[in-house]
Amino acid sequence: MSSEDIVHVIDDDEAVRESLEFLLRSAKVSVRTYESAVAFLEASLDPRSGCIITDVRMPGIDGIELLRRLQERNVQVPVIVMTGHGDVPLAVEAMKIGAMDFLEKPFDDEVLLSSVRTALSRHEKGAQEGAERAAIQERLAALSNRERQVLEGLITGYPNKTIAYDLGISPRTVEIYRANVMTKMGAKSLSELVRLALLAGISGSAGDRK
Repeated sequence: MSSEDIVHVIDDDEAVRESLEFLLRSAKVSVRTYESAVAFLEASLDPRSGCIITDVRMPGIDGIELLRRLQERNVQVPVIVMTGHGDVPLAVEAMKIGAMDFLEKPFDDEVLLSSVRTALSRHEKGAQEGAERAAIQERLAALSNRERQVLEGLITGYPNKTIAYDLGISPRTVEIYRANVMTKMGAKSLSELVRLALLAGISGSAGDRK
């Protein structure tokens, strides 16, 4: 972690901004906060190090649109998206656009700090991705056809009940397949599973709904 690394926190909820600022400063991380994506973009910043933490739902420019604008500006710093309950489809969309990770509120402080540490140490990631992609393909090959279908539903952002309906199986059976997929893919969270699948080129099954 470089002394120049700054975590940019963007959230329209003042209490959330203050809480994250306190948490990150307590972990000896430099922080800047913004009440909106507009405020961040208007700050004339050109971050080349550090990372961005943004809420996905905000008035005006939301987290998804912010990611698109960062792409247009060729801003390459990692972005962590915070989502509320039920916003997994939005989080998946954010990762497809380029977000590094998503965290569902409320999240544990250590989970956030771990994600930030990962984001701040991504300088070596480009060189590692080729080997990681090959390893992911091997894990994908070990999935059964049904496990692959469940994985594609998860990557699309569908809840277990929707996947169960589409596949003609029970939600409980989907839970079992989901657990198997997480184990075989070596993913500890849904966001990690999404990242692994996207890295392997799987974009989900949005076009397969009945």
